[in-house]
Amino acid sequence: METGLLIESFKEFASQKSIDRPTMVRILEDVFRTMIRKKYLSDENFDVIVNIDKGDLEILHYREVVEDDAPDYNENKQIRLSDARKIDEDFSVGEEVAENIKIEDFGRRVVQTARQTLIQKIKDLEKDNLFNKYKVLVGQIVTCEVYQILGREIILRDAQGNELVLPRSEQIPKDRFRKGDSVRAIVHRVEMVNGNPRIILSRTSPIFLERLFEQEVPEVYDGIITIRKIVREPGERAKVAVESYDDRIDPVGACVGMKGSRIHSIVRELCNENIDVINYTDNIELFIQRALSPAKISSIKIDEENSRAAVFLKRDQVSLAIGKGGQNIKLAGKLVGLEIDVFRELTDADEEEEDVELTEFADVLDEWVIEEFTKIGLDTARSVLSMSRDYLIKKTELEEETVDFVLDVLKKEFE
Repeated sequence: METGLLIESFKEFASQKSIDRPTMVRILEDVFRTMIRKKYLSDENFDVIVNIDKGDLEILHYREVVEDDAPDYNENKQIRLSDARKIDEDFSVGEEVAENIKIEDFGRRVVQTARQTLIQKIKDLEKDNLFNKYKVLVGQIVTCEVYQILGREIILRDAQGNELVLPRSEQIPKDRFRKGDSVRAIVHRVEMVNGNPRIILSRTSPIFLERLFEQEVPEVYDGIITIRKIVREPGERAKVAVESYDDRIDPVGACVGMKGSRIHSIVRELCNENIDVINYTDNIELFIQRALSPAKISSIKIDEENSRAAVFLKRDQVSLAIGKGGQNIKLAGKLVGLEIDVFRELTDADEEEEDVELTEFADVLDEWVIEEFTKIGLDTARSVLSMSRDYLIKKTELEEETVDFVLDVLKKEFE
């Protein structure tokens, strides 16, 4: 293969991959120096000059002129006087000869290998560039197009045709995509797998929700309003604690927008995820009250040593505090950083209402089962029945079947 054709084919391939000119020259020099080392064992006394624009390559071999009978003659670094004068009769001992080496002198096989090496180096560089490009984009929103839907993940492509991955675990459960759909997600992490960059996206990360607020709420983007913490049950419910550094701005109102205009677009993006925006405060009791909204709390007892909070509510507020499937209390606990226990506040009417101590069911329920309920402040039949099934399963160390059995026994008592 001629030098010009080799360089031209490489130049065309590199241009398709958007490789800049200095990088192209550096790669060419590296490959040709590798060829030189294979043939001459060293490239110390060689110069490689590449002219990308003209498709020219010049390899110069520098050797010192020595006497014909010089001892310890080194053909790679020295040239005999008689041979030097074949190049130019004016050469004398001690001078340096620069001899032009043609690429054809390396042999056709070596040249073909060089071509493959050039292509591989470009591919490796392309992988490194892709890795570095997305490494700095971790935590940022990107928009891609669905390319292929697999069982455990979706393959997407960006504007440059690079493949990205959205695993099933990072998708909102209600997400339904088709090939060609446009998808927004954050770059969750970037890793090298067997030498290939793997860019993993996420739509379930709290950071995704934070970035959506930055896009929709100018005050958040400008830093006037700060998002202190986000907790999510992707696709179901989220709680966002916000704080304003400007007393004139209501952070909750600014995030929600006029008639919910700002938050509606975020809710739609997250498959109608219910988003509670809460005003952050350092007052932990007030923060708990806001986190458990819409439930109205009667009183709170905080055990800082065990990172727990006992919340007392009226009967009609208990279900609101716990929420569907225990979501509200679970997210509230994560938001304030405490384990929240909900207790029903006894009223005069409750005291007059017929109730039965759990110990009265000792003939039906094992003692250790009763103890699991008393540990969380439930020592009567009605106090247990006032809690949701999911809440009881979560708070006790009992199996679902055991909780269902207990509830069935207690309900029959009042039928």
